[in-house]
Amino acid sequence: MRNIVLKIAYDGTDYHGFQRQLPENPSTIAIQNILEIKLQKIFGDKIEISAAGRTDSGVHALGQVINFHTNGTIPVEKIPIAASNLLPKDIVVLDAWEADSNFNARHSAKSKIYIYRILTGLVSNPFVNRYVWHIRYPLNFEAMSEALSIIVGKHDFSAFRASGGAPMSPIRTIFQADINSEENSQLQIKIHANGFLYHMARNIVGSLVAVGRGRFSVEDFRKIFEGRDRNKAAPTAPPQGLCLYEVFY
Repeated sequence: MRNIVLKIAYDGTDYHGFQRQLPENPSTIAIQNILEIKLQKIFGDKIEISAAGRTDSGVHALGQVINFHTNGTIPVEKIPIAASNLLPKDIVVLDAWEADSNFNARHSAKSKIYIYRILTGLVSNPFVNRYVWHIRYPLNFEAMSEALSIIVGKHDFSAFRASGGAPMSPIRTIFQADINSEENSQLQIKIHANGFLYHMARNIVGSLVAVGRGRFSVEDFRKIFEGRDRNKAAPTAPPQGLCLYEVFY
């Protein structure tokens, strides 16, 4: 069988996350459900997808990677166009290629980049509302940047781990974490790590915003991080600002 790999972009606003939902829950449609149904029409056999990241409800992706095994014969260069004729407009196949039989989009991944965007100002912007966390209060950019530098390296991220995730080690390595000021009063937080715990990126952002608003000092942030107690950290940032930007293999 062929092992087909697709790079996917999607707007997650109207979906119940990426991971497949059961048929008995027809009102909660996930991106995986849509992809498997539509790709089956292209390849002519049953499709079961493995994905690099199981993004939550409302979270977006620019560089999601999926793979599946199939006997379908369509050339890879024709897959993006064929998919565009079947998929809804908020899910797009950007690229397609074949991999060896051992490749798995999830387990073969070496690292991922997530980007989180914040819009500051008294009023929101209807053209970006689906993709930002709108905060009316001014944020201390320098303090947020200093706090963000604390998490770079190999650490225990229990302080930013939500309950309900799969049991696994809380140790992760962050290769890069920075915050940049963009046009139109937007902030972009970029985190590149070898893996992410459940809600880890959004929990980090929630506590960074607490620093930016002066609710936590940078030293408070450090103590919370080193204390490994999720209950002492700030609430989880909302999903719409988060985007799975790139996956590395």
